[in-house]
Amino acid sequence: MADSNRDDAFEEIVDTSRFRIVRELAHGGMGSVYEAVLCGPMSFNKTVAVKTILKRYSEDEEFVQMFIGEARLVADLVHPNICQVYQLGKVSNRYYIAMEYIAGVSLQQFVDRHAELGRRMPVDIGTFIISRVCRGLEYAHAKRDRNGHLLGVVHRDVTPRNIMISTEGEVKLTDFGIAKAHTLMRDREGEVVMGQTPYLSPEQLRGRPTDARSDLFSLGVVMFELLTGQSLFTGPSASATIRNALDKEVPSMKDLNPEITPRVEQIVRRAVDRDPERRYQSGSEMGYDLEYAIYHEGYGPTIVTLEKYMRGIFPGLFHPSSEPSHPPALCNPEGTTRSFPRN
Repeated sequence: MADSNRDDAFEEIVDTSRFRIVRELAHGGMGSVYEAVLCGPMSFNKTVAVKTILKRYSEDEEFVQMFIGEARLVADLVHPNICQVYQLGKVSNRYYIAMEYIAGVSLQQFVDRHAELGRRMPVDIGTFIISRVCRGLEYAHAKRDRNGHLLGVVHRDVTPRNIMISTEGEVKLTDFGIAKAHTLMRDREGEVVMGQTPYLSPEQLRGRPTDARSDLFSLGVVMFELLTGQSLFTGPSASATIRNALDKEVPSMKDLNPEITPRVEQIVRRAVDRDPERRYQSGSEMGYDLEYAIYHEGYGPTIVTLEKYMRGIFPGLFHPSSEPSHPPALCNPEGTTRSFPRN
């Protein structure tokens, strides 16, 4: 029982967060992501990422509810391989999500950089990255509410753009914007196909209900691309891509990259099996096989290995020019808030 005579016996704390917008990190058709600083008393500063939706979408009730649903869904997902959400807020009539700032690159940028350098992805590095995503998915898929009920989280948009690699070698799954949970969001499966077509599972493409196995199919497609440098299903048109995803025979990975071992290829083939019953049933199961593939003979890659590898291919991330590309990320003494641009 709480002692009501204690000076620190709070029932509620009401405060206003202040953010200083430093620069735009990404911009899309629905909104933007900014680097920002959370300003607190006594010159407290914390770098965060702030995700906003465009002004015109702020007036779309369904879109706003999906945006709010993302924040609610991810609020209690606390895992080393998932981007952490800190706060849902509102400035005027525009909602924003403050979340963990990840200094690094997306997996898409990681893949593109290898293409620029004419280098092949080391199989052990690529396998390690995917194994970390598996552990994040394992946690999200198994998440329960405070009453012990399974939330039924499915990301539904596992793609190279939604996987981040930090300069410290950490791998994090981000952007649960079109995820679903049984108890938190309205499920529109069967009405709308959402996500990036080349990575969608057959269930998604057919408008059928999805579960954890759908995310693992998408991750298998990502892994194929990561290790071979080629998209598995992308065709000359959206309809061709859909046909490929539903019917195309999966080509030999070893023919595309001789360094790929039979064990690793077997893992990818099982992940992208079109029959969910023959696919991996959990992130734990797939993650174990991936980890066994890289560690069963002894030493294998770690986040330190990945950090050192990142230093080699993205030196600019670790040795920036002497001239800062954006103003110092500091708040003024009054902690003034800078409003979002009027887009």
